[in-house]
Amino acid sequence: MNGKTNVGIIICDRYRRCAGGKCFRSLREREGAFSRYQGTEVEVVGYTSCDGCPGGNIEYAVDEMKKNGVEVIHFATGLVVGYPPCPSLTYFRDFIEKKYGLEVVYGTHPIPQKYLTMHDQLGTWDDDEWKVIIQPTMADEKTRLTYD
Repeated sequence: MNGKTNVGIIICDRYRRCAGGKCFRSLREREGAFSRYQGTEVEVVGYTSCDGCPGGNIEYAVDEMKKNGVEVIHFATGLVVGYPPCPSLTYFRDFIEKKYGLEVVYGTHPIPQKYLTMHDQLGTWDDDEWKVIIQPTMADEKTRLTYD
């Protein structure tokens, strides 16, 4: 990618008080799902929570983000690694892509090692659909440990 990309980040409402430190660090370092922007200027033009299950803010927040120039929506890694992970992730992705024509990326920062270990024990991500969902946020163990 070249030029500048405007992104929006949607976090799980369980983490609504999150200051975004891991997300913004991974954006700055181009790690996790933000590694796709190597060599590209990125501006975060929106950051909000889903507003809790079943995601009432998805429709309205994305509308505002698009009006502010967002080109790509990132679902924060917390939606993927929470206990349980968001059960509406694929629905939200499909809705945003169809209604707004925006690309949706699963994740922001790399999955912390402690979450990978626990979800491996639980078998959360054993099926093929979850392997696709977690792929953008997988990193080597050394990097995952720095996000614990």
